[in-house]
Amino acid sequence: MKNLKILISVFILNSLFFSFSHLAQGKDNDDFVEQITKAKNNQQLYANFEAAKEFYFKENKYNDFIEFLNSISQKQRSLASFVNYYTGLSRYHQLKFLEEKQNWDEYFSQGNNYRDQLSSSLKQSIKSTAPQDKINLYSRLILWQFHEDQQDAFAQTALSDLMSEAQEYAKSASELNPLKEVADKLLSYGKQVNSKELYKIYIDKIASADIKDEELKSMAEQFLKEGKFELAQTIYDVYIERILKVLPREKFLPVLIDIAKLFAYKDEGVKDVFYAQKLFKKIEELGGKEAFDEELTYLAGFNAEKAKEFNQAKDYYIVLLNRFPQTKYADEAAYKTGVIFTYLLGDLRKGKEYFKELAQKETVSPEVISSLYQLGLLSQWQGALDKAKEYYDKLIENFSAASPNESLAQTKERLKELEESKPLAHNLKIFLDISLEEEYANFNMSKVDLKSALYRPPKDNEVNINSTAYPPQSGCMQVVVEYLWSGDLGKTEPPSQDSSFTTSYSATGTKVINLVVTTPSGIIDRAIDLVNVE
Repeated sequence: MKNLKILISVFILNSLFFSFSHLAQGKDNDDFVEQITKAKNNQQLYANFEAAKEFYFKENKYNDFIEFLNSISQKQRSLASFVNYYTGLSRYHQLKFLEEKQNWDEYFSQGNNYRDQLSSSLKQSIKSTAPQDKINLYSRLILWQFHEDQQDAFAQTALSDLMSEAQEYAKSASELNPLKEVADKLLSYGKQVNSKELYKIYIDKIASADIKDEELKSMAEQFLKEGKFELAQTIYDVYIERILKVLPREKFLPVLIDIAKLFAYKDEGVKDVFYAQKLFKKIEELGGKEAFDEELTYLAGFNAEKAKEFNQAKDYYIVLLNRFPQTKYADEAAYKTGVIFTYLLGDLRKGKEYFKELAQKETVSPEVISSLYQLGLLSQWQGALDKAKEYYDKLIENFSAASPNESLAQTKERLKELEESKPLAHNLKIFLDISLEEEYANFNMSKVDLKSALYRPPKDNEVNINSTAYPPQSGCMQVVVEYLWSGDLGKTEPPSQDSSFTTSYSATGTKVINLVVTTPSGIIDRAIDLVNVE
């Protein structure tokens, strides 16, 4: 009897809960209906429909939402365009939900009906609205997403229609955010060209409106936080163009410098080395070298280096050495300048000058040690074996105990080659030949890309080095590619079939990673990368 009373109580409570829930939901529906039918303009209508949509979508009640929409349609037929749009939108999300939850029974039994209703509803919405109505634009967006998701024959036509409607919408619409939303969605689908076109229209419309400079800057900063780099950069460009016209040089340059620093290379966080490089050039055009202090000069050089603009990086490093001879970056800048002259510009004489200057310094640094190794290596390659041994011996005698360095292990390998009258290691010799011999001058590093996941890794931290080669087309034949790694490879000796490897370095300093990529038909190209271990 006691258990029966408990069961009856539970039943009554559940019944009451169901009744109250149902009444609450009914009240919400009545509220939505009242708000929608009494809306004074399209803006209010859209906000009220969105609130109703969120109410149903949060619990995936798509069929219930469509019933609600049908009730609205019966009460006020003038809202047909909104009803049709939200019907199509609901079916689109419902199909996505069924796929995600793998509810295949409903998906296959009702899927075609849902798709037909989606397509017909959106088309009716488009037909009943003008180009300046955002419901028209949103309807075309969902219709395109639907066809693009299915990768069907209508996807391209739907995209063309969407782009045309967006351009028409931009001509007279007062509300610009829908343009950005469409551009965002296109970008998320990998349609960079289309999204960039709409972002440009969006920015131009904003720039022509009565918006303050600081608002533009805040907008750019917000888009940057959202990870929309292209949009942020486009707005920054408009902002820079504006303040250039109104601010004096002494106030304008610091603003430009701050934006350049924001995008300059860093291992973590926001970065776009190419955009930063563009801004550094702008700073130099407007303010000359004097606009760069010590830190900014180094940063501009390091950023250019990571953008693979090695010649520009070298120029910045030379300016740094000349204007700030006591800079803490002196050894790094001099060593990198020597590497760039030697292996990237093929100027052996000039490169050696920097290595020799470093090698004569009394204060030992990783770059001093590495310069001695480079001098020995280049002498060995040139056939000046006694001179090579002299550099190698000096490195080992003076610096092996005081300052451990990966160059020590390489030096011992080179000395062993000299003692046993053996040639340079195969991979290393090929890299030197291609970098320094005139007959290989056509290999300009355009067909091999070499990148490190980190460029300022801590000592003993794992670093992934990855390469991408662009071999010539060979029809249907599989191209056998060989990766000849050499230089400062750390603890790893990657095999020739691997295009990437993971390594770590036991000593700080600038590490030079060399690569030559070949196929059975010949050399594809070479590449070089510089990593600063801290």
